[in-house]
Amino acid sequence: MDFSHFLNYKNSSIKASFAFFLLFLSFNSFARQENESVQEVVKDEVTQGSHEAKDEKFDPTVIILEHIGDSHSWHLWGHTSIPLPVILYTPSGLELFSSANLLNNHHEATPFKGNYYTYLNEEEHIVALKSNGEVDEEVSSKIYDFSITKNVAALFISVIVILLIFTSVASSYKKRVGKAPKGLQSWVEPIVVFVRDDIARPNIGYKFEKFMPLLLTVFFFIWINNMMGLIPIFPGSANVTGNIAVTMVLAFIVLVIVNINGNKYYWSHIFKPDVPFWLLPIMWVVEIIGVFSKPFALMIRLFANITAGHIIVLSLISLIFIFKTLAIAPVSIAFVLFMDVLELLVAFLQAFIFTMLTALFIGTAVEEHHH
Repeated sequence: MDFSHFLNYKNSSIKASFAFFLLFLSFNSFARQENESVQEVVKDEVTQGSHEAKDEKFDPTVIILEHIGDSHSWHLWGHTSIPLPVILYTPSGLELFSSANLLNNHHEATPFKGNYYTYLNEEEHIVALKSNGEVDEEVSSKIYDFSITKNVAALFISVIVILLIFTSVASSYKKRVGKAPKGLQSWVEPIVVFVRDDIARPNIGYKFEKFMPLLLTVFFFIWINNMMGLIPIFPGSANVTGNIAVTMVLAFIVLVIVNINGNKYYWSHIFKPDVPFWLLPIMWVVEIIGVFSKPFALMIRLFANITAGHIIVLSLISLIFIFKTLAIAPVSIAFVLFMDVLELLVAFLQAFIFTMLTALFIGTAVEEHHH
């Protein structure tokens, strides 16, 4: 308990500094994008020979959707980005090339094996092009995209971070047998004990040890990805846990684990509930819906909370450029700073809620019947 109090005291200053850091980077990112949009308007006017000034309104929707969406490249600053591998299975076979070869508004495309590929509108959906620049519908309908997108690359980074943390902690336990935790070990151990004593044991019961690896993996995976999503520069800024495909996979894993470990009492409660015979058909429908609705709620809750947090922060920053006045800046910055600090709490809270409900669902599946 003494260490926990010390950790909370120490983290208070870290959280404040981190929030100011996020605010500074986010503000600069929006400022650069606004400046670039103005430069593009000026460039277009010169190219078209137009001498009339055009006032193009700042559109926050485009920037917000770009930040919370997935991409085939990782934006760094300005027009600089890291191209990611594009892996397509087409009628011609497997094709692997850089996303820099995709035809878009910012890069000159080069054909891969004589074929051109591009995005379909703003959906990040890759389609094939004919030699005249039109979409080849026949080939495009047969394209299967297995590309390493921004969210996939961020997943790899988070997995590497988790492996580095736990391999380091595991080696520390081997070297410091019977000694007090030190360094990274002293930071991870209270969290592991928290998951064990406050999440797993109360909700699962005496069988909790069997599910500890799953619960720890889920907790640290969600928490680390939530924290990395708050960093607006590489290797952060990816909205991994705000991607419904990721939360769907997590929820599917919970669904499988819960039902595989369900005991006789769990299944009898679903198919042989203690109700009159004529109510059984209705109860079967209700209980089966309940089996799928629980992990579905996990999926939507995590996706909605993380995505909403990003949208709110980006919307508050956008107010400065929408009103085009510094008078709104103090109010916007104050709210953004508050939301950044709140998002640090939400990052941990959502990992805790997802893990706790997972343990609760497992507990209902493995609990013994008490007469």
